[in-house]
Amino acid sequence: MRTLREFFKTLLAVLREIFDENAYQRFLLRTNSVASVESYRQFQRERETSMATKPRCC
Repeated sequence: MRTLREFFKTLLAVLREIFDENAYQRFLLRTNSVASVESYRQFQRERETSMATKPRCC
């Protein structure tokens, strides 16, 4: 039972990283904001800007 619980805990952590939930939480902590439509909009803008400036390989 413990192994199954650890598996689902790990799976949930992976899914949060894939869907940027953890990144949004880190953004809220860094900017001292609360979760809202406006803060999510700022998070998206910042994320899009950083992705656009990174050079792509190949």
